[in-house]
Amino acid sequence: MTQTATITQEPQRLRALERANQVRLARAELKRQIAGGEVPAASIILDSPWEASSWSVGDLLMSQRRWGSTRCQKFLRGLDIAETKQIGTLTQRQRLALATHLDARARDAGRRSPRGTCELVGAASA
Repeated sequence: MTQTATITQEPQRLRALERANQVRLARAELKRQIAGGEVPAASIILDSPWEASSWSVGDLLMSQRRWGSTRCQKFLRGLDIAETKQIGTLTQRQRLALATHLDARARDAGRRSPRGTCELVGAASA
């Protein structure tokens, strides 16, 4: 009887491992795209693709360039969202708040000039 139970559970275990591997590979590709700036994190939060539904918000944010745990914690604390909250379980209000704040932060970062540029601009016009 023990053999029968083991045999019937084996295919299920293998399917679960295959599924976990698919999610891991798809998520790794998504991380590369986010880090490379090809896909904005805000779009992942709004669209919630299948590979990101069980992903924690903190892991998603930290996959962005120049985002570490401290920046992530401060950002999420202001929105009252836990780092461990899964993207698939976010409410519509939380999704919109996260996406709006991420977009605003990205726009602000785009407006800032690189260090030293102000001096060069001032010197060129003088």
